[in-house]
Amino acid sequence: MDIKTIGTHNGTFHCDEALAVFLLRQTDAYKDASLKRTRDPAVLDGCDIVVDVGAIYDESKRRFDHHQRGFTEVFGHGFGTKLSSAGLIYKHFGKEVVASAAGLEPSDKKVDTLWLKMYKEFIEALDAIDNGISQYSSQEQPKYRNRTDLSSRVGWLNPCWNESTESEKVDALFLKASQLAGGEFLGRLDYYANAWLPARNLVLAGLSSRQNIDASGKIILFEQFAPWKEHLFELEAEQGVSEDELPFYVIYPDETGGNWRIQAVPVSPESFDSRKALPEKWRGVRDDELSKVSGVDGCIFVHASGFIGGNKTKEGALNLAKLALKM
Repeated sequence: MDIKTIGTHNGTFHCDEALAVFLLRQTDAYKDASLKRTRDPAVLDGCDIVVDVGAIYDESKRRFDHHQRGFTEVFGHGFGTKLSSAGLIYKHFGKEVVASAAGLEPSDKKVDTLWLKMYKEFIEALDAIDNGISQYSSQEQPKYRNRTDLSSRVGWLNPCWNESTESEKVDALFLKASQLAGGEFLGRLDYYANAWLPARNLVLAGLSSRQNIDASGKIILFEQFAPWKEHLFELEAEQGVSEDELPFYVIYPDETGGNWRIQAVPVSPESFDSRKALPEKWRGVRDDELSKVSGVDGCIFVHASGFIGGNKTKEGALNLAKLALKM
């Protein structure tokens, strides 16, 4: 059997090439590949694919370095962060890795959704950190130091300055780092494929069928609890929902209490301001007094800010939403 060889640099290792090697080993072409860690050009020229060393980016030659002068490659699709070797390998091989790990056909549209989501939530930060790109511009000194991110944890696996840097030892530590980075990648992908994506599908169904709940289209009903806020804003943009068609209220069952919630949609995912808060005269009122004020039986509460409320039944929560639309 023809055993392929992956090449990367020796010495101190980083998260980007540790993950790049792991990702390559999830593909059919390189799943059984050996690994050479060296900076010797002659040895690298004998490898089937080279990452993070060699000063060449050329897909046709299977060379994926990002350190050379003039390198400006980005992921695209709205992302503008310069790629590291992790981002380069993910850009070219990531769809195969995602499809295989998630048990999907490569042609499934969910592969593209997960491929982009994993870049946004997992890979892009590794690219930025390796390329020395700050998360935000600021002249202020940070109030604390964060050395618990994945890039830092991979870095801590390198030998200390006063420990042996014998190549066999460092190569073994690199493999440990590669498994650490890859394990977290697969764990995050598993969440997005088996929890995040099903929630997205529920929100899409609710958004698409909201006129069946109320002719205004301002109320979305979920028959089961799922995290909806992030998905709603993304799907509204994807579906081209106009400003005058945006939903105001979401109805869903309580996670644990067996009751129902009515929540006002915020103006943005992180905002405390609502598109249309629940009526002022309901706010801060509870139980029987709230039922009396609203005229709806089974009321439990409305928050003092009017962003959320509760009722004992789905019908009660829906009635509150329909009344609130008119107030």
